[in-house]
Amino acid sequence: MRAASGLEWRLWRKLPLIALAGTVLPLLCLALVHLLSDSAPSAAELRRVQMMDYVIGGVIVFHWSMVVTIGIGCVIVMVMKGPGYVADGYRVSHSDQPRATPETAEEASAYRLPEVVERSE
Repeated sequence: MRAASGLEWRLWRKLPLIALAGTVLPLLCLALVHLLSDSAPSAAELRRVQMMDYVIGGVIVFHWSMVVTIGIGCVIVMVMKGPGYVADGYRVSHSDQPRATPETAEEASAYRLPEVVERSE
């Protein structure tokens, strides 16, 4: 049984979609810029479109680096948590409030696990 699923597992499962959306949306904006530019652009228009190419490229690379960073963080948290183990149920002989009288030997033995007798071969 694993530890309770936290934010790291939800993010880990969504990372491919986040990476894809963060790549496709800027590329769609860049395609729109190229489609809306003049068919016979001036030097200033060409410079503006080329600047948008560089800006969108930078946005995509920055987004990828953030996705990789978040992925590394998710892996680190998953490794640090490790698998969750549940110990055998063991009733305790006390509660939040101490008893007024000490428990008897019979009561105490009811809370102990049965002793295992080791066989010597």
